[in-house]
Amino acid sequence: MNSKPELLQHPATGALRLEQALSLLAQSGQVRLQGPEGSNAWLQSLIDGLCDLSSRDGLTGLANRRNFENAIARESDRVARSGEPALLLMVDIDHFKRINDHHGHVAGDLVIKAVAESLAATVRPMDLVARIGGEEFAIILPNCPPAFGSAVAERIRAQVEGRMIPLVGGQMLGCTISIGGAYAPQWVRSTPAVWMERSDLQLYRAKSEGRNRTCLEPTPVSTVSAEEKGLLFASSIFGDLT
Repeated sequence: MNSKPELLQHPATGALRLEQALSLLAQSGQVRLQGPEGSNAWLQSLIDGLCDLSSRDGLTGLANRRNFENAIARESDRVARSGEPALLLMVDIDHFKRINDHHGHVAGDLVIKAVAESLAATVRPMDLVARIGGEEFAIILPNCPPAFGSAVAERIRAQVEGRMIPLVGGQMLGCTISIGGAYAPQWVRSTPAVWMERSDLQLYRAKSEGRNRTCLEPTPVSTVSAEEKGLLFASSIFGDLT
C-alpha cells in the first residue's frame, strides 16, 4: 500500500499535488531532493525546484519572459542609482520562418535550442540570457563598459554563425542572428519599456541593413557632478536610501 499522500499541506503554498510536482521536476532533470522524503528539507527543496522551474523557458532552459521582466526592472533601478553601465541586447534568429517552412517545426526547435546554448556559452555568469518570444532572445549585461559593447555583441553573433546544427536524419544546418543593443541611461530614472524600445530599434536596423549583423545605439558621453547626483537622489524614490 502506498502511504505517500496525493496532497501535502504547506503553510506557504496550501495544497501541493505531489505526484504532479515530482513529475514536472523529473521531466526537467531535477530529480534530486534534499533530506528524507516528506521531511521539511525535502519539501522545501521540492518547492524551490518548482519555483526555479516556473522562471525557466521549457524548451531552452533559459530565463523566461517573466524572469526577464523582473531582472530588467531591477537592473534599470540599479543603473539609475549606481551609474554603472548596463547593456541590453535584443537577439532575433534570421529567417526563422523559412527554417520552419523548409525543415519543419522539429528542426525549428533544434535551432532555437542551439542558439540558446551558444548565447549562454558566450556571456558571463553574471549576465542574464532569456528567451522572450518564439525566436527572440534578450541579454542583460550589467557593468559592461561602452568600450566593450560592440565587441561583446559581435562575439555573440559570430559564435552562432560558426555553429552547425545537426538535424534529425543527419543533415547539418547553419543559422545567423541579428542583434540590436542600447545602454541604460546612467543616473537617469527611466523605465524598462523605454530601454527595450531603444534596443528593439537597433535590432530593426540590423534586420533592415541585411541581417547577420550587430547594431548598437551610440552611447553619449555624459558627466554628472556629485551635486547633480545629490539632486537626482533627493528628488527620486531612492532619496531615503542614500
